[in-house]
Amino acid sequence: MTTTPHTETTPSVATGRAGTRGVLFAMCLALVLVVASVSALNLALPDLAIDLSASNSALTWIADAYTVVLAALVLPLGAIGDRVGRRNVLVVGTVVFGAASLAASFADSTSTLIAWRAVMGLGAAMIMPGTLSTITAAFPPDQRAKGVATWSGFAAAGAIIGMLAAGVLLEWFSWRSLFVSSAAVALVAALAAVLLAPNTKDAHPHRPDVAGAISTALGIGTLVFGIIEGNEKGWTEPVVIGSFVVTVLSFAVYAYLGRRTEHPLLDPALFGIRGFRAGAITVLVQFMAVFGFFFVGLQYLQLILGYSPLKAAVALLPVAVVVMPVSAITPNLVRRVGMKVTMGVGLLLLGAGLFVISLLDVDSGYLPFLGGLVLAGFGIGLSGAVGTSAITGSLGQGQQGVASAMNDTTREVGSAVGIALMGSIYGSHYRSSLPDSVAQLPSDAAESVRDSAASGLYVADHLGAQGAALADGVKSAFMDGLSASLIAVCAVVLAAAIGALLRAPKTPPTVD
Repeated sequence: MTTTPHTETTPSVATGRAGTRGVLFAMCLALVLVVASVSALNLALPDLAIDLSASNSALTWIADAYTVVLAALVLPLGAIGDRVGRRNVLVVGTVVFGAASLAASFADSTSTLIAWRAVMGLGAAMIMPGTLSTITAAFPPDQRAKGVATWSGFAAAGAIIGMLAAGVLLEWFSWRSLFVSSAAVALVAALAAVLLAPNTKDAHPHRPDVAGAISTALGIGTLVFGIIEGNEKGWTEPVVIGSFVVTVLSFAVYAYLGRRTEHPLLDPALFGIRGFRAGAITVLVQFMAVFGFFFVGLQYLQLILGYSPLKAAVALLPVAVVVMPVSAITPNLVRRVGMKVTMGVGLLLLGAGLFVISLLDVDSGYLPFLGGLVLAGFGIGLSGAVGTSAITGSLGQGQQGVASAMNDTTREVGSAVGIALMGSIYGSHYRSSLPDSVAQLPSDAAESVRDSAASGLYVADHLGAQGAALADGVKSAFMDGLSASLIAVCAVVLAAAIGALLRAPKTPPTVD
């Protein structure tokens, strides 16, 4: 993937067979497939905890194996798409994704499911880069901001769409149906891409940056591994310390070699562009907060409020209702009040919404949760759209492959870190907040209670008269973990908001 100006394929190719609307439909369908596969599984976590005897750590890895591989490989696979054609790589990715998803539906252990989720992440990493870069290549400059805003809206709302579809499936079928349906959608996405989208690529590709691909993939993977294992095994364990050392060294190698390579995978100098840097941080933090919240927030709806999977998904619909129109009006808002204000206010609203939810207790119910959800939805719509536009707008038309891959990387790194961070903080606080009476249970039952709140409530249901007290203790411990994880991510969002207000450019980039 080159970071120097070059020429995309000819305009006649970039228009697509059905015009820009057809391109937008095909790319957003592929986008929703990738995003929904991150969020939809969150609805099945309670079932997985019981059916596969999955601990909180295993649940975190089931969710994060997909996002870690996606985040680690999206840059190098995006570069391959730039060379051989983005649609070509996207279509192959849908085949890999669909086959792995179908195989995951037959998993009979957590380790098998984690492995197939990782292969799904490989397919997603082939799909993701081509979605945004194809839109920016196919749309004329005067419509590009609208196309990017629509893409950004579906990137956020796609998570809700995925959970709603998952909720419907889980009403009548097991968690395995989620993977079967994902395989079917992957087939439809491949057909739509072939029929409606152009195959854009670099006119003058350069030699692949193998060192950059290895160092970034290793840095991202070890970072997430260290976060998850640190909370599970302890931060002073040699394997945890070693993983963070490898993370630092990997990114140092990337920065050092990137400045000395003629055509790096992602030029470190790009982070010197204020709009590019601000957009990358905003998108990373937004997705860290959103997908970390989905990981723990959906369990609140199911375990504490007792919602079915479908009802839990419907309970999150207000986010999509708010995000889509807010994303659509964000370009006009940026022109009126500026990028800095829009970006900073969006992050502040996101953090405020999550902080409201962190104040809930076992008896709070849905309405206070809804209030925080809607407030966060406004923040997601603003920060997501303006962050993506800041990245793509900072680079010229010939560098949209770089811009797209960077946007995808920050999204997926944010998602992976958010799930790892909030899942780990939640898990450790949950275990430490359990009542002392858990130790008096039979060893197998006590271990199940410590593994996850879903397993804890399952044990309580089978204890008879003693079960009510245990259920209360498990729910209280869950809320302690939920609050602690939300407060931690709120602090990160607040820091990013202050940074945007102080350091982001006032006006959007005007690079063509």
